[in-house]
Amino acid sequence: MKEENRKYIWKNIQETGDFLVNKLPEHPNHPKGRNPYAHVALKVKTKFGKSYKDLSDNDLDIIIQYLELIKKEEG
Repeated sequence: MKEENRKYIWKNIQETGDFLVNKLPEHPNHPKGRNPYAHVALKVKTKFGKSYKDLSDNDLDIIIQYLELIKKEEG
């Protein structure tokens, strides 16, 4: 993926994480609270099978759509 697209995706991951601050349910493995940014990045990695940095530029729109879906489902 091109550097400018990586930065764009990361900005959107951060915005999604910002949206999820204090909205994720508590979990015993995270006694000090959950990290919404890591949560979003892991969801992207799980969904697409690799880090957002390693995805194709052609996947840009579908990644953005997935981030919006995360906001709807978890926010």
